[in-house]
Amino acid sequence: FIPTPTKINFINKLINAGCNNVEVTSFVSPKAIPALEDHSEVMSEIVTTWKKQKDDGREIILSSLVPNVKGLEKACEVGAMDEVAIFGSVSETFSKKNINCSVQESITRFHNVSKITQEKNIPLRGYISCVLGCPYEGNIKPSSVAKYAEQLLELGCHEISLGDTIGVGTPKATVEMLREVKTVADTKQIAVHFHDTYGQALANIYASITEEGISVVDSSVAGLGGCPYAKGASGNVATEDVIYMLHGMGMHTGIDLDQLIEAGLYISNVLGRPTRSKVALALSTKKG
Repeated sequence: FIPTPTKINFINKLINAGCNNVEVTSFVSPKAIPALEDHSEVMSEIVTTWKKQKDDGREIILSSLVPNVKGLEKACEVGAMDEVAIFGSVSETFSKKNINCSVQESITRFHNVSKITQEKNIPLRGYISCVLGCPYEGNIKPSSVAKYAEQLLELGCHEISLGDTIGVGTPKATVEMLREVKTVADTKQIAVHFHDTYGQALANIYASITEEGISVVDSSVAGLGGCPYAKGASGNVATEDVIYMLHGMGMHTGIDLDQLIEAGLYISNVLGRPTRSKVALALSTKKG
């Protein structure tokens, strides 16, 4: 368990580095994930810390995952109303293992969450797992991803994050999947989310941006993360590596790479493991 003050310090470092859209925590049951039992305390502190800058005009989005209505209620109690996210999968087997229901049952469950977010005017984001492959079912049809994305949009999601949970996707498969999803969603409604298990994440992001016009990319500082239901899957692509690539492409992100690397090294030291960011390793060695 990472101490609560450490989590708060880490998130503040990310925002200070220029990360204006941060998924702070997940309002899941402590019985399911004890490591997140302090979700309310962490979010409350972060909301309070950055309230003045937000009031002064800085566009900071403090997002959180909500698996159900109870999670949403917890989020609302601490003022976490910038954006909430629901998460499902296009794989029946993965869905049952991850959220204990079928694909269609997950959509039914989300209706109640969606109803409340619309009543409270809270932006709703939707995650789709296993869009390029499943550890149990293998390849996933792009048409299945598009169908699920369409259902999430009908629920009121303003953005759909397409996740290659096990990191098996390649640029060609990525483009094919995105083109299918774009038959039901506008480009501006699509985000991409790549795990780097097979070292394809940056290539997939590059293809998503240059070939399909995607402008929202999920990432994780130091390549943290993974999935307990996908054996061998690595964490999400390292934010430091994504930012280095985007800056090299002449794109403006508003993020200070040096500060971002420092935040990644900080949390990696807390965890007692090396960062998974190749850029952070290269630049820290160069400076050292």
